Amino acid sequence: MEQFKCIGVTGRQGRAEASDTLTRLLQFLGDRKLSVFLDERIDNLLPGHGLPVCQRTEMGERCDLVIVVGGDGSLLGAARDLVHYNVPVIGVNRGRLGFLTDICPSELETQLSEVLEGQYLEESRFLMEAQVKRDGTLIGEGSALNDVVLHPGKSTRIIEFELYIDGQFVYKQRSDGLIISTPTGSTAYALSGGGPIMHPTLDAIVLVPMFPHMLTNRPLVVDGNSELKLVISTNNDIYPQVSCDGQIHIGGAPGDQIIIRKKPEKLRAIHPLNHNFYEACRSKLRWNYQEYSR
Repeated sequence: MEQFKCIGVTGRQGRAEASDTLTRLLQFLGDRKLSVFLDERIDNLLPGHGLPVCQRTEMGERCDLVIVVGGDGSLLGAARDLVHYNVPVIGVNRGRLGFLTDICPSELETQLSEVLEGQYLEESRFLMEAQVKRDGTLIGEGSALNDVVLHPGKSTRIIEFELYIDGQFVYKQRSDGLIISTPTGSTAYALSGGGPIMHPTLDAIVLVPMFPHMLTNRPLVVDGNSELKLVISTNNDIYPQVSCDGQIHIGGAPGDQIIIRKKPEKLRAIHPLNHNFYEACRSKLRWNYQEYSR
């Protein structure tokens, strides 16, 4: 296994818990005499740290491991920025569920010691890219590790749109929108919309209708290499939005086309040796029925 010598550190801004964990992390890395670069976005959280500061693009070019301190949202943003550089990423959880940031802060030193010594698990996670086109002209684009969502924005009215998969017409739907999720995102927004949980190593995409007008519109799982096209009907009176990971938002209009496909680059996700997807589901989704059988 690869051993890491140059470490990039990024994370969530504005929370005291994250700052405390960042301080411990930098102390730990400093004690091991490793080269460390700090994301400029969190520079102000650690006054007087004395470390070189850089943008994530430079971090991707110079580091052989990036550690994200924060919640899943923090890792989603880092993944989109770093996927082009083939640098592995690992997360220390300072959020809520922490499906992606799976190192517990209380075990930070123990678990990271094993990772830095080459004892870890590595997974390949794919991202999607979305393009919004108007009259054939690109007006916006974004990437997503979790999901791409067509939704009505601030409106409460339903959206009418058509779905095509690999050029084949699938259906015309009237609903609050559509969640298009990777396996990584299947435990996030898609799950709350009634979608299936998919193992993160699957090469598949799930489409989850949001409150469809016809109850027979159910979640649909398709091949991960499929090209999806949504056409917003010209009959719509509202201007819906396309959101990527809930962090990038593109305004749409009647007649727009949204093209969604897998990105060619993949994220290298690092986990501690004791990482287990099903255990994560049991603990974070409370599948352990014994808790409720008393």
